Amino acid sequence: MSSPDWLMVVDLDLDPAIEADWNKWYDEVHLPEIVECPGFRSGTRYIAPDADAAGRRRHLTIYELGGPEAMQTAELAQARGLGPFADRATARTRLYERHLTYEAEGSA
Repeated sequence: MSSPDWLMVVDLDLDPAIEADWNKWYDEVHLPEIVECPGFRSGTRYIAPDADAAGRRRHLTIYELGGPEAMQTAELAQARGLGPFADRATARTRLYERHLTYEAEGSA
């Protein structure tokens, strides 16, 4: 299995009262518009199965990029953000370059 060289990772906290609306918007609007930006290859969302004491579940999106230049496009600048949920969600975005891939024996 080949690992991508570049990832953009978005880690998110949001008000649990908006989670259903958030998921609909993110899945149907935001994720596709980000993945269609130049240099982006795919996006995969994850949601933690357990909530914290305030009822929040962690949300994580991992985008595969062709290179760091994907972070500098006008299309991404226009599409980025939390849309109608900006006042009820907090996101942390990081760019990562692959350092090493190690695979278990027999996994290929």
